[in-house]
Amino acid sequence: MLTPDAIADIADELAAAERDRTTVPLLTARHPGMTVDDAYAVQAEWRRRALAAGRRHVGRKIGLTSKVMQAATGIDEPDYGAILADMVHEDGAVLEHARFSNVRVEVELAFLLAEPVDGPDATIFDVLRATGYVVPALEILSSRIALDGRTIVDTISDNAAMGAMVHGGTPVRPDDVDLRWVAALLHRNGTVEESGVAGAVLGHPARGVAWLANKLAQHGERLDAGELVLAGSFTRPLWVHRGDTVLADFHDLGTLSCRFD
Repeated sequence: MLTPDAIADIADELAAAERDRTTVPLLTARHPGMTVDDAYAVQAEWRRRALAAGRRHVGRKIGLTSKVMQAATGIDEPDYGAILADMVHEDGAVLEHARFSNVRVEVELAFLLAEPVDGPDATIFDVLRATGYVVPALEILSSRIALDGRTIVDTISDNAAMGAMVHGGTPVRPDDVDLRWVAALLHRNGTVEESGVAGAVLGHPARGVAWLANKLAQHGERLDAGELVLAGSFTRPLWVHRGDTVLADFHDLGTLSCRFD
């Protein structure tokens, strides 16, 4: 386990990397005994400092929900990070590419909670009852830690690579559509690059939100009413560059797009 001073030092380092738009060397290479619990402690300290500086917490993101990504990182469960208000953008947003590091985009569904979801025994049914709306979303990944050799511990410490999100399209109530079969085509500069169906997220995207509520309970937290939860990607990450326009077509749920300037 890392000492409190080491956790604080890493949180400072990651905050500086975000501010200066740089990357730092792998944490696991410099702290070989670092654990998943250490990584969540670093993330919590980074978030605490962000909130103390005036940023506002609005939700959570879930990552590594696919079996392929879990196998690649050597773990058997997802991870999570915090969403702050200045990370959330509406359809058609123009985003500064240089604001992020190692920039990639994923297609997701976002759950807007009307009621709290408490762990440690939350189920998919609890999530569906608590959800006001589900809306199409794009997640912009930003990795402030070097990618080569990166482990789950590095990713969690780095706020699960959360950079920003864009929401748009048609909000739907969770009982108005079979969320497993929500599908999307992901375009970059007019060409379809990726596609997927939301059931790829743990069999049902709401199952990821239930996992999150139960994981947060282990850390003395919960999902509150009003929180926005990115439920996990059902496409592979798509690399984007300055000048690219990305559009996700969710068919009946509409489209949303953003441009990187």
